[in-house]
Amino acid sequence: MKFVNGKRVTPANGEDSQLSAKFRNPFMHELRLTALQKVKIAVMTVTLFPVRLLFAAFMMLLAWPFAFVATVGLSEDAVEPLSWWRWLVDLALKAIMRAMWFSGGFHWVRVKGRPALPSEAPILTLAPHSSYFDAIPVTMTMASIVMKAESKDIPVWGTLIKFIRPVFVSRSDQDSRRKTVEEIKRRAFSAGEWPQIMIFPEGTCTNRSCLIAFKPGAFIPGVPVQPVVLRYPNEVDTISWTWQGPGAFKILWLTLCQLHNSIEIEYLPTYTPSEVEKRDPALFASNVRRIMAKALHLPIIDYSFEDCQLAMAKGPLCLPSHTCLLEFSRLVRRLGLKVGVTDQILQEESGRARRLCGGKISLESFAKYVNLPVTETLQDVFALFEEHGQMDVREYVIALSVVCRPFRHLDTIQLAFRMFEAEEDGAIVEDELAVILKTALGVADLTACDVFRAVDTEDKGKITCDDFRRFMERCPNFVELYCCFHHLATLACSEHPEPITNSFCSDFSLQEQTTSKNSNSKKHD
Repeated sequence: MKFVNGKRVTPANGEDSQLSAKFRNPFMHELRLTALQKVKIAVMTVTLFPVRLLFAAFMMLLAWPFAFVATVGLSEDAVEPLSWWRWLVDLALKAIMRAMWFSGGFHWVRVKGRPALPSEAPILTLAPHSSYFDAIPVTMTMASIVMKAESKDIPVWGTLIKFIRPVFVSRSDQDSRRKTVEEIKRRAFSAGEWPQIMIFPEGTCTNRSCLIAFKPGAFIPGVPVQPVVLRYPNEVDTISWTWQGPGAFKILWLTLCQLHNSIEIEYLPTYTPSEVEKRDPALFASNVRRIMAKALHLPIIDYSFEDCQLAMAKGPLCLPSHTCLLEFSRLVRRLGLKVGVTDQILQEESGRARRLCGGKISLESFAKYVNLPVTETLQDVFALFEEHGQMDVREYVIALSVVCRPFRHLDTIQLAFRMFEAEEDGAIVEDELAVILKTALGVADLTACDVFRAVDTEDKGKITCDDFRRFMERCPNFVELYCCFHHLATLACSEHPEPITNSFCSDFSLQEQTTSKNSNSKKHD
């Protein structure tokens, strides 16, 4: 089930029906440690952690001269026979890298299935991609990977990277994407002369709660691929490194503080595409993803790398982890409603919605509004806002503004106020603010009366966009503050039946100045 604006929604399509009742944002990772676990980490921090870190750094430095000698005079474009001494260097580097991972607590690496030969499957697709620890299978096989060209200039690490003959992607080259695909094709059709290419088709890290959409790059050549699934069956998930959650160093610190870290690498049977799949890389990618999801017992969700922007957006309207706007973004992208959306188009949409004067429309009228036929996907979009068989188009426009401009929260607020404000004074009332905030955040459990009273300091019963903007400047993380108080209020209500909303409202204003100061020192990973 999914919720937005207080309505319960059951997705219609089959893939999304695999989702659990409680939606989990794949781009967020919340690490909760018990008191005992915190004590263990504190002890390990002053005992095992520094030893492991120094040993891992030593192994990295030890590997550098081997990689440097092996890459001297090695062409990046031509295939060269693997001489006996380079074969020995390859074995030495694998041993050194394995010792480095062992020092980090990865004492045993469980490998299931048979790795295919380069001639059988030139490309290996790995998922789910959740951490830089996913480099373990890369160092075990010394397979090539696709990575940004700037990485080869990093001291020590850059030399190790060049040894595995990666496919470099240059961000400064506008034609880089086409060149990367062509290079992958060239190597894929080399009949096993080039090392296998390991690709993480998700294109970004998730928390391993699902498999998001696969990018087509690994499937464009139309050659057989071998799916490889990764598992980290640890008691505490210190591995996941997502857009919102523990940062890179914290992940490293917490992982090295664990006595043992488990990892499982399973090589699934090689997948040979059909003629239809060779002509349709998206279908090829989808079918491979389905096989990998089945092996992992994970749901499939059509979120993509661009949806990370919603999870990454900071500021006064940073989205909570249980937002339904990710689902909305997926649906409107499938319908093509996100393509070419500009500020001007959003202004025109808001004008059309305002002229309806808050009038509710049916599914058929909404289909005419967006100029699309009534399909299952359109029904899913309508269901996100539907109440008693009708919806308010203004809510749709607000949500569209959020997913198309995730980092421009003020523009979305101004757009929303213009659709709801009264013509005589440009103000809105409490119920209208509730609709705006619940839609802009994609949540159901938001009681906006507390926020409204904090904004309406003069008790006028209405506020303007300027009033709300000044409030956001005073309390830039009011959403986090509200959620904290809301949680405490819920706990208090379960023990004390009497209302506590008024006490919350008074505390809210008192907390604004403190919160504003604290937000300046808040760490953003």
